[in-house]
Amino acid sequence: MNEILNRLKNKEWFSLTMILFPAVLFYYECIFRISSVDGFFKLSMLFMLLFCISLGMIGYLLTTIFKNSKVNFILTAVLMSLCAVVYLVEYFVNRFFKVFYDINTIFGGAGHLADGFVDETLALIFSFDGLFKIFLYFLPVVLYIIFGRRFLSAERTDKFKKSFAVLVAVFVHIITVLCVSLSSVYGPIYNKEYNFQSAVGNFGLFTGLRLDIQNYIFGSSSESFENTDIGSVSSESASSESVSKPEEYGFNQLELDLEGGSTTKIKELNEYVSTLTASKKNQYTGLFKGKNLIMITAEAFTAEVIDPTLTPTLYRLATKGINFTDYYQPASAGTTGGEYQNIFGMLPTAGGMSFKNTADNLNYYTMGSQLNRLGYYGKAFHNNSHTYYSRNVTHINLGYSDGFMGYGNGMEEFVKKRWPQSDLEMIAGTLPTYIDQQPFNVYYMSVSGHSGYTRTGNAMTAKNWEKVKDLAYSDQVKGYLAANLELENALAHLVNELENKGIVDDTVICISTDHFPYGLDQNGKLGNMPYLSELYGYNVTNYIERDHSRLILWSGCLEKMDPIIVDSPTFGLDIVPTLSNLFGTEFDSRLLPGRDVLSDAPALVFNMNYDWKTDLGTYYSSKGTFVPNDETAEIPEGYVSRIKTIVRNKIRYCSGALSSDYFAYHFGK
Repeated sequence: MNEILNRLKNKEWFSLTMILFPAVLFYYECIFRISSVDGFFKLSMLFMLLFCISLGMIGYLLTTIFKNSKVNFILTAVLMSLCAVVYLVEYFVNRFFKVFYDINTIFGGAGHLADGFVDETLALIFSFDGLFKIFLYFLPVVLYIIFGRRFLSAERTDKFKKSFAVLVAVFVHIITVLCVSLSSVYGPIYNKEYNFQSAVGNFGLFTGLRLDIQNYIFGSSSESFENTDIGSVSSESASSESVSKPEEYGFNQLELDLEGGSTTKIKELNEYVSTLTASKKNQYTGLFKGKNLIMITAEAFTAEVIDPTLTPTLYRLATKGINFTDYYQPASAGTTGGEYQNIFGMLPTAGGMSFKNTADNLNYYTMGSQLNRLGYYGKAFHNNSHTYYSRNVTHINLGYSDGFMGYGNGMEEFVKKRWPQSDLEMIAGTLPTYIDQQPFNVYYMSVSGHSGYTRTGNAMTAKNWEKVKDLAYSDQVKGYLAANLELENALAHLVNELENKGIVDDTVICISTDHFPYGLDQNGKLGNMPYLSELYGYNVTNYIERDHSRLILWSGCLEKMDPIIVDSPTFGLDIVPTLSNLFGTEFDSRLLPGRDVLSDAPALVFNMNYDWKTDLGTYYSSKGTFVPNDETAEIPEGYVSRIKTIVRNKIRYCSGALSSDYFAYHFGK
């Protein structure tokens, strides 16, 4: 005891080397936060610092374990370099896709960034900004190599200092977790509303990675369903004038065995589903029964592209079909995440690997599968590489009878090799292959609207530049609009051919984007997206504003009817249940977390950050704030808490259904 007191008195518990890794990690996190995350000076920055201290002590212990000081010195430089590489990889991924890659996605899909966009990736890395970031991240390594041996001991640490470092690491970690958990804003992000994007944005990259690994190995506190009165959020949120009278129609519900289950996860999912109320059929049920379906996920498309003069076909389809005036497409996993939402009606809870994880699942409720069971001819198409995002593996399991064609397994017959490829060439080339095989059911993933939007780097921008050059926008925004004109050209050709064939009234076109135009602002983050804000006409400061878009759902037959207006909040997860009801397929609405927007199901839009919007207002999870649409309206008691719980349950359902192959349990392989 006396020895311990003497060492404490003589400050033998401390060495300058102890603060190396905490300082370097905090330095890295600050650069990363400034470069990739909005809101630098927030309370969460204090939590980030404390987590860096705790984790940094582990770095100190790892680099002082050998007797040979040279080995410790080299190990320190290597470990610092590896940390720098991790930050740089995530930085460049975020610059390119505006999302952070979790562990699962890094090991399963990060190679797509380099493989699919070699020129763009190299241009990003070797730009002034890219080289400057590389310099900043490796600066501590260089300084350590030059000055480390002189000022910082690399000697093996003794037991006393090891014990002190462990004590600091554990104490700081426990205190930080306790403080975070007590916060009404940051506690949910760390625990029951955890998601990788928010964790990185608030607590730092390495804490986000640590939580991701921890949740993967031990499970997450956000995996268990919570009890809630699901049916109590009803009349306030019922959609619009299109809602049917409940006594006239039945329910979109099947006889399912929800008792028990083959695994614990299946049992939990069954128990949750059994608490839900199915949505009602309505006057629009079966309106599209027997019709052809053309689904399009339009690369980086948004509502502001639609213009009566510049894009007359898009304007016709958007205004003379079913009008969705408050539509959103959450951007949480890049293009593959947006595709996943549109096709499966689920949020991509496994990040960029969500789609790939469906390759061996029973994808029972894709429109490809549903209409295939009714005898439709079906095929999926993409005008970029057929192997990108492993589409050659995933898209042959979407239920389309004739599989999938991309560039490399057939599409090159129709589409010229350039970047990006032409949507017009894709649709004009493939349309003759199925137009006489009615009823047909096809899916397109477009690429013409892809970034970057310069005349030298984007073939579609260059091709259509003359049509936009005199618009009152910056060249960056004009370049974006020019690229999207190729989608307009493709749709003009498509509709014209359907009319010439006499089947325009018997064909449905459904178009949604994959994500907002993230390529407009290379350095963009919320509150600092000048080009996106220019396009939108307002400063983009939150995810809900950022992800607004427009859903197009049109058939020639709708032009003969009174307009159908859906002015309640809708989003990508609503596409599958809405189409299922319109095509009159047999489906159980309880198994889809979105809603048939033409039913009386309450409106609810949500994203992976646990933001949400209903008819009554919007909740911003990063602030823990609910903003009513009408300040004078009376919000029911407990409303916000109830919707928060419903959103958490829906996201847990998305995760559980994907990981457990849930539909295979009910419908068999």
